[in-house]
Amino acid sequence: MIIFLLWVVAIGVAATIAYMIGRLLLDCYRVIAQRRYDKSVDQLAPLWRDTKVLAILAQVVFAVVVGMVFWYLWGNFRARTDAIGLTLTFDFLDQPAGITIADNALTPADTVGEAITAGFFNTLRVIVIGIPLAVILGTLVGIARLSSNWLMRKLATGYVEFFRNIPPLVVILFIWSGVYLTAFPRSSESWTPLNTFIFNNSRFAFPSIEGLDNFITYRWILLIALIVAGGVVYWRTKVFIETGHPHHRVLWGLATFLVISVIAFVALGGPAKVSRPTIDEAGRVYEGGIRMQMPYAALVTALVLYTATHIAEIVRGSIQAVHKGQVEASEALALSGFQRYRFVILPQAMRIAFPPLINQFLNFSKNSSLAIAIGFGEMTSIIFNLAGQSLPAPQLVLILMLLYLVISLVLSAIGNIINRRLQIVGR
Repeated sequence: MIIFLLWVVAIGVAATIAYMIGRLLLDCYRVIAQRRYDKSVDQLAPLWRDTKVLAILAQVVFAVVVGMVFWYLWGNFRARTDAIGLTLTFDFLDQPAGITIADNALTPADTVGEAITAGFFNTLRVIVIGIPLAVILGTLVGIARLSSNWLMRKLATGYVEFFRNIPPLVVILFIWSGVYLTAFPRSSESWTPLNTFIFNNSRFAFPSIEGLDNFITYRWILLIALIVAGGVVYWRTKVFIETGHPHHRVLWGLATFLVISVIAFVALGGPAKVSRPTIDEAGRVYEGGIRMQMPYAALVTALVLYTATHIAEIVRGSIQAVHKGQVEASEALALSGFQRYRFVILPQAMRIAFPPLINQFLNFSKNSSLAIAIGFGEMTSIIFNLAGQSLPAPQLVLILMLLYLVISLVLSAIGNIINRRLQIVGR
């Protein structure tokens, strides 16, 4: 996994450099082939008077200077690594990592590459869960800041001003040590509501689905049911556009999915069951359910609370940017407050808000590296832990940088696709 990502990034960087050099050479050729004609003397202008030639020459000189500086720094780096006997290969990725990760199957005998992969997926779990929660909370708070209710407006303003002006690391430490570790009991005194959930200051545990016979078949049927439900939603949307009748596409799609799922569940003889977490006398969750580490919960909560404040301000400004005539028209149609935001205000505001929201998504992903302060095993924590095992730090830090680069580029690409879909296509 890690080697594959490194190769992808290396090929991407090489292709980018080759593209830039090619464009520079192409510009040089175009300038030479299309030199400016000086009508006053009825001949081509001298090279030293041609602004395009001078611009290309400045770029070439700048590229050469940057290359020389890089070559000088690289030479110093290689001399230093040779002096201390540090190799610059990535062969260490196949060595035993010698570390473990809480609530993970990783053992000390597993390789360094597998340890970094585990940390990478832990980071993805933070991002996949945290970003949607931050968007939902930020949108609600942004709307609340414009509410006509004085108390709601002031509470939303106080929340934004409090968390937005505190460093995210301090928020993480406060949520972890000041809230979760003190608000929940010790493991030996865990809360177990309904004998189904477990809460303590070490971890949370929730019920999950455990697969039985025919579970793989059932998962494929669920995928087919989801596709069919999507087709039903598309059909109801088309009916609404053509006839104007209420579509109720969410209800139709959900009902379709549930009917197929229930019929398949009964026909396959119960391919899954609910798995409840259990706890022993020492207070350790040791079987069943889904277990969530306290550092993970604290990290996601803190980053959501912090990022949502910035999203709220973006949403508030975008709502205020919607032309007031649109709001007045929705009020003239006697739409409720929810309907005004759902059908008129938010669809237009999100077209304005989404480009700056992409930057907040990137900030969220990069701020997840602050989990190193509370001991959660995401990839920054794993990388620095491995560096402490006498493994080469330059390569490890380079891998860390490239992994964050991959995450940021993927988030940017997804965000740009969504942004293009939100924009109004002019005629």
